[in-house]
Amino acid sequence: MNDLRTIQTARLRLHPLSVDEARRIVDARPAPGDRWAEDYPGAGDAASARGFLAGVAERGDPGVYRPYAIRLEDGTTVGGIGFHGPPDADGVVTVGYGLVPGARGHGYARESLRALIARAREAGATAVRGDADLANIPSQRVMEAAGMTYEGEDERVRNYRVVLTDALSPRRADAP
Repeated sequence: MNDLRTIQTARLRLHPLSVDEARRIVDARPAPGDRWAEDYPGAGDAASARGFLAGVAERGDPGVYRPYAIRLEDGTTVGGIGFHGPPDADGVVTVGYGLVPGARGHGYARESLRALIARAREAGATAVRGDADLANIPSQRVMEAAGMTYEGEDERVRNYRVVLTDALSPRRADAP
C-alpha cells in the first residue's frame, strides 16, 4: 500500500512529509505558506526528518511508513508522528511522536497515534511498537490510551506494542 493521503482525525490532519518538507524541518526553515507553531520543529522532529531522508537515500521512498506532520484544523503544525521505517521481516513497525509544549495536554498525541496505528493496519503491518523514557509518564499514558500494551522495560525505556493481525495468519500478498 502506497497511500500518501493525509490522515484526517476529528481535530487533526496528519500530513505525510515529502523529502522537501523533511529538508525544511532539518534546516528549521519554513517555506512561504508553512504554518509552524512556536518551538516547531523540535529536536525530535529534526531527528525524525534526518532519519527519513537517510532512509530514502538508502532504500527509496517508504510509502506510508514515513513521518507525518501533526496539524491543527487551521493548518498550524504542532508536532510530528511517524514510523521509524518500513516494517521488519515480521511486519512490525516502530513509531515515535512529539508535540510542541503549547499543544500538549489536549489529547492530540493520543488521537494522532490511534490514527497512525489504523494506517499501519490498513498498510498490512502486523504490529506497532513504541517506547517512552521511564520518566515520561505522559507518553506512556498516550500509548496505553491508543491501545498499546506494556511489554517490559530496560534501564532507560518502557516498551509498548499493539498486535494488528493474527501472527499465525499468512501475510497478505500485497502487503509491503
